[in-house]
Amino acid sequence: MHAGEYEPVRGVPDLYVHDTGMFDTDEYGAVYVYDADRPIVIDTGTGANREALYETIAEVGIDREELAWILPTHAHLDHAGGAGHLAERYPSAEVVVPEKGVRHLVDPEALVAGTKSAVEDQWRYYDDPDPVPEGRISGLAEGDRIDLGDRELVVHEAPGHAPHHAIYHDPDADVVFTADAAGIYVPAVDGIEPTTPPPQFDLDQCLADVRTIEGLEPDVLCFGHFGPRKYEPKLTGEIKRAYVEWVEAIREKREELGDDDAVVEHFEAAAERDVEFWNPERARANASLNVRGVLGYLDYVAENEGE
Repeated sequence: MHAGEYEPVRGVPDLYVHDTGMFDTDEYGAVYVYDADRPIVIDTGTGANREALYETIAEVGIDREELAWILPTHAHLDHAGGAGHLAERYPSAEVVVPEKGVRHLVDPEALVAGTKSAVEDQWRYYDDPDPVPEGRISGLAEGDRIDLGDRELVVHEAPGHAPHHAIYHDPDADVVFTADAAGIYVPAVDGIEPTTPPPQFDLDQCLADVRTIEGLEPDVLCFGHFGPRKYEPKLTGEIKRAYVEWVEAIREKREELGDDDAVVEHFEAAAERDVEFWNPERARANASLNVRGVLGYLDYVAENEGE
């Protein structure tokens, strides 16, 4: 699948995955379109390539007045940046997002500033988000259910990646929309890449979020990046191991080098040299973001030891 294309999700009737073309990397940005009785779009991409998403929604057979829900998994702009644009395009759709993300989508100024600081020159792959009108958005909490008419999605808070993050479970189809709670499954290497951005990554909570997914025992995981994958129980063990080993590698490198900038540079160079499933520039930028998130987590742990 390439940028702007879409395809059915195997094993889940009426569900489609759309490739937003994010960061000029095929399949990196996954948006899901569920053609239920009350249709829903799950995540929105950055908003930069939204016209292609509009075309996919139309080709699936959903009219502009028919779309009922716009559902970001969390407020990070690679997942929710297009929410305001979609709200304008689809006037009957209600935007729903985990409660702590509502304020960021109603007034995205602070979120934009933080994202620009975090991603630096990668901002060129984003689009300035439109605010979501307050009357068009509501918050979600643990156990809430989103009515799709012929099925429903159950909300499970998953704040390890960010406080405003949740996963969504369709118990009838046995599919879980993991967003970033289970890391990034990369088909090219058949492995998991942790995603640990600043400022509020929490390893312990992240591992708890993976255990939540384990407890749901789904048939299909719909990742927020690189699309869906059939669930296997061993996969969650691989996810937890990937996160623990990643955090420990950064902890050890910090002890060795004694300088956080040097730690970031070390992992940037390693990613640029070794990672083959996206371009070197993106590999370096992604490593920088994830290392800084772990360093912040390690600082938080050190400051709160013994409490």
